[in-house]
Amino acid sequence: MKSTFKKEIVITILIVGLVVIGNIVTQNYTKKCVEVLNKNIEDLKQYLINKEEEEENYEAEEIMKEINNNWSDMYKKMAYYIEHDELEKVKTEIVAINGNIEVKDYKQAISGIEKCKFILEHIRDKTALTIQNIF
Repeated sequence: MKSTFKKEIVITILIVGLVVIGNIVTQNYTKKCVEVLNKNIEDLKQYLINKEEEEENYEAEEIMKEINNNWSDMYKKMAYYIEHDELEKVKTEIVAINGNIEVKDYKQAISGIEKCKFILEHIRDKTALTIQNIF
């Protein structure tokens, strides 16, 4: 009887430990992804703020290409543990920003950048292991 009880406790501790370790790993990855994307879109925002509407937007297109590449790589991994709706909101904003840049509507692109940053920060906060998220 005692040995069965010990096995149950060991198994329970292992399961809880694996869940905590998994959460720490995914939380750190999510935090890193949000930081990288926020830096990319902040660079894009600064470029658009300082840009004249008549100028060509080659640099903006290059930054958008980098954002799209980073997002595709991150999406594949984050889709395993984050709700797809949340991830699709980010993709929708990235597509909208790209479209606004193509038609040189930089004010709307900057607005989309702010929305994208908000959604990314929401994803980061939502996946964090905090008392508020537990209860």
